[in-house]
Parts: sequence; C-alpha cells; structure tokens
Amino acid sequence: MEWWIVLLASAGLLFGLFLTGMPIFLAFLAINVGGVLIFLGPRAFGMVVNSVFDTTTTATLTAIPLFVLMGEILFRSGSTDVLFEAADRIIGRIRGRQYALSMLLATVFGALSGSNMAVAAMMGRTIYPGMKARGYDERLSIGMILAGASLAPVIPPSVLAIIIATLANVSVAGLLIAGVLPGLMLATMFLAYALLRCRIDPTLAPPLATAEQEADGRNATSTAVLLLRCLPFGLIIFSVMGFILTGVATPSESAATGVIGAVVTAALLGRLRLGMLWESLTQAAYIASMILIIMASSTMFSQLLAFSGATGQLASLVAGTSWPDWALFLTMMAIVFVCCMFIDQVALMLVVIPIYLPVVETIGFDPLWFWLLMLLNVVVGGITPPFGYAMFAFKGVAPDADLRDIFRAVLPFVGLFLFAMLVIYFVPEVATFLPGFLED
Repeated sequence: MEWWIVLLASAGLLFGLFLTGMPIFLAFLAINVGGVLIFLGPRAFGMVVNSVFDTTTTATLTAIPLFVLMGEILFRSGSTDVLFEAADRIIGRIRGRQYALSMLLATVFGALSGSNMAVAAMMGRTIYPGMKARGYDERLSIGMILAGASLAPVIPPSVLAIIIATLANVSVAGLLIAGVLPGLMLATMFLAYALLRCRIDPTLAPPLATAEQEADGRNATSTAVLLLRCLPFGLIIFSVMGFILTGVATPSESAATGVIGAVVTAALLGRLRLGMLWESLTQAAYIASMILIIMASSTMFSQLLAFSGATGQLASLVAGTSWPDWALFLTMMAIVFVCCMFIDQVALMLVVIPIYLPVVETIGFDPLWFWLLMLLNVVVGGITPPFGYAMFAFKGVAPDADLRDIFRAVLPFVGLFLFAMLVIYFVPEVATFLPGFLED
C-alpha cells in the first residue's frame, strides 16, 4: 500500500471518529487495533501492551497529575479569592481598570492552573457580571477574559506543553520555560489594546469618576496585609518556574513542590478541608488518567505510522521539495490553525505531532522554537470560532452572553495572537532566551 494512502487514510479516519463525538482514546484504539491487524497481524498485540506500559510509566509525565492537582486545590479551596482582592487594590484608579484587573488575574491564574477552560469559567463567574454592572463594554470584557484565559496553557505550569514536549521528544523543562516571555508579551499586548480602545472610544469604560468610586469602595483591608497574604502564591509560582529555570528541580519535582505549596496556602488562609482535598484528588486522578490513556494510544499510533513507512517517506518528500522553509512552516501552521476551529486541540496534537516530527527534523527547525509556536497555534484554537472550547466554557457560566457577541469579541485577540506568532517567527529569542539558561 502506498505510504500517502496510509497517512491520509489514518488521519482521515481519526478526524472522522473525532467528529462523531467518540472519546479520543477509543478513536485511537480502533485505528491502532486495525493498524496492528493490517500491518503486523494478531501476534503483535503484545507490542500494543508494551507501548502502553512504556508511555504511561514515562517519568516526565508525572508532572501532569501533580500540576492538575495543584490547580484543583487552589481553585476548589477558594484561596484565589485573596488574589482577586489584592489585584483589585494594586491596580488603582485608572480608566478601564476592570480590563486591567481581568488581564492581571488571568495571567496569575494561568500561572497557577494551566487550564484555559478553568480560568475562563472562573472569571466568567466572578469578574464578568461585575464588569457588566459597572458599565464596561460587554464585547471587550468578554474578549479580555477569554484572551487572558488563553494564556494559561502558555505560561507554566502547562499540561499541554508537557504533552507536546513528550510526544515531540524535546525538553519538557525547556518548553515550559519557553512559554514565559511569549505569555507575558501577549498579556501586555492584550492590555495595551484594551486601554488604547478605551482612549479612542471612552464609551467602552465608565467615566473616571466611577472608576475612582470603584477603587474607594473596596474593603478596609490594607494593601500591605493583602500583599502579605498573597506571598504564598508567589512562592508557588517561583517553586514551579524558578526551580526549573535555575536547574534546582525537574518539572515533576517542581510540580510536587507546587502541590505542597497549594496545600500550605489553603491551610494558612483557613480554607483547608478534608472534603476539598478528596474532591481535588479524585478530579485530578480522573483528568490525569484520561490524558495518560490518550497519550499511550497516540504513541502507538505514531509507532504504526513509522512502521508503515509513511512518516519516513513524508520526511524524504519534504527534503526533496524546492519549497522555501518559510512556505513549509506557513503551510504546517495553517493546517493546524484551520483544524483547531473544528477539532479538539489536544486530539489534533496527538495526530499531528507524529506526522510533523520527522518533517521538523528534516528541515532543521529549532525544536523548542517550532513547538512553542505550535503550542501558541493550538492555544489560539481555544478562542477561535466556531468550536473554541474556552468560549463554550465561558458561555456555560455566563448564559446571558450572546454566542454571536462572544465570537465577535475574540476576533481582535485572535489577530493579536497571530501577530505575536509572527514576532516570534522573526525574533526566535523571545522563545529561546530563557530555555538557554537551562543549558548553561
């Protein structure tokens, strides 16, 4: 059978099964079983078992359940309410302060969670109603919340970054740290865009006098006390990012430290409960087990493609093409960007990475740079109509928000995301500067 038939048929069947609503791991299982029977025969099913075992016992993947557990403890305990109050106090009296507040909180919550859907849902419940009540523009408010939530998978800790790094055979620590500067750059761009819009069109935010009343209406807790109560969160963020960057700990060890920090923070704030811990543990176990099962199935899929010769032939085809590198890069990114509008982003990565990996190696792209851009490309799919998951998570907690308004609200921020990717394409140091310290 021709290699291109194998490649197109495998990918086409997988996407077709995804669109039926079948669970991702079952779709991979069906394709894997069929592939083993066709290419290897029933005696090779032992290879499937070995592949599953090897993937699910990979040491670097232990960071996934730990990062998930850290976020669950912080959010289920309500400890993040302290951050909300502190950020509200710090921002002060500026026009459009709620836009600044939403972006600051989204960035911090992203550094504590890693889940864009969780941040979108939480901010849709807590911040969006207040923004509407104070007279802030609904579309810009929605856009800022969803754009801020989209930073969660970019800024460490990021489960999606760990998945991509593991499947693409690049440094997990390197890809996690590579997201710091792009994430902060995006947050700055989003905030500058909102404040500039307010300056051009003052009707997008309430008058400054109203903003001052907002600031004056806060409770009497002093700024110093609030900052002191936020200190444990800073220690958690440092234990995750700082320990990795300085080489003190691996991502898995940093994740374990983050979990301890989350428990201590909840205890210090008087919000540690056995029931909450049990709920956090069970939910983290459920999420992590689903991720590991899916990754094991995806790894087997990539092995079957390699055995059939499809990925090797594709790499040879790319090596012999006359296309310039930028054209190949643009084509690879465009395919993912379009597909992310219709297919779950994690599912798409599990299909695309085994196909793209030999191509990236053949062309000679810097692996961290390329897969960081791929991470951004996948993340923006979460806020791209018509099926961005983060948008529906927001809609679920803000049912009064019109879906058409949500779609229109995110479009400028999708454009800013693409512009940021263009900047990183021409200035790779934005992605590679911090990971460079890991190699020293």
